[in-house]
Amino acid sequence: MDQGGGRRWRCLTRCQRGARGLSYPTDNVCEVIDLLELAPSVGADGILTVLPAKLDCLVDVPHPFPYQGSKRALAHAILRYLPDDTATLVEPFAGSAAISIAARYANVADRAVINDVNAPLMAMWRAIIDQPVELADQYEAMWQDSLEDPKAFFLAKRSEFNETNDPALLLYLLNRIVKGAVRYGKTGLFNQSADNRRLGAKPATVRERLVRTSKVMQGTDVHSGSYAPLLIDAGASDVVYMDPPYQGVTNVRDHRYMSGLAREDFEQALHKANDNNVSYVISYDVVREDNKYGEPIDSELGLTHLHVIAGRSAQSTLSGGSDVTVESLYLSPALVDRLGGIDHLIA
Repeated sequence: MDQGGGRRWRCLTRCQRGARGLSYPTDNVCEVIDLLELAPSVGADGILTVLPAKLDCLVDVPHPFPYQGSKRALAHAILRYLPDDTATLVEPFAGSAAISIAARYANVADRAVINDVNAPLMAMWRAIIDQPVELADQYEAMWQDSLEDPKAFFLAKRSEFNETNDPALLLYLLNRIVKGAVRYGKTGLFNQSADNRRLGAKPATVRERLVRTSKVMQGTDVHSGSYAPLLIDAGASDVVYMDPPYQGVTNVRDHRYMSGLAREDFEQALHKANDNNVSYVISYDVVREDNKYGEPIDSELGLTHLHVIAGRSAQSTLSGGSDVTVESLYLSPALVDRLGGIDHLIA
């Protein structure tokens, strides 16, 4: 197998360090499961289109809870754009922190910083990292208590969570709601319905997920606040990965998120990050024939624009469809320079 064909193979050498603990031996070498069926190519619009190979070392990467819109599938592409000298992976819009988990598990970043404006979600993340066994115990107790009347129990716990923001309650709700799709009402309260066909993941499954994720994410800094300082002030050897709320660059349309994101403010922050030579990656699934998902980011930022074929769309899956997602990916000038330039990306 030719492993010298450019950036798509770089993760192979980094993953020789071994997946972090857990299921893979320390001398594990990443192997490509699915070869690239589409060679990287630049279209007439100047956008590079890639179909990322899947990396064996990410097959068993842990995930702590169901979360619609998680970027686990995209990790196979994102990791190949992390330079070998990446010190910290920063996720200012963390959500499920899928990219941070993957980067730590594959040992391609020394540490992670995760942030989200959703304070209860970040409180749950602190519990996952610092107290996974206690959190698993609380989930198991609720799961057992729900068996008598799961529907009524869910409604009661949802109301209780909206009053207390308790991390264990949020974990239970995420395991019960429809396809892991978090929804908030106009007043900011959690209002997603339960999938009443299921009781949620079994306690033993949740316990394993939490313990494994905690082990991978030890040493992670957890924040809840504005994305801007983490982006603008990132260090020269860091990489910032951003998957901003709903389209990445628009305000919320249907209260799926606690907070929207003004396009103008976001692009101003990107300009400041460019001035500071910050390495960053931005993603959002925008490419569809009906152009449903918004506009490209300002070309004056000088970002390298890629289309990554990432599999089935989370939004389509939620509505019962099977559309293929082409993820729009942007790389900052500083990151492209660290990767050897645009020609090296295409090679």
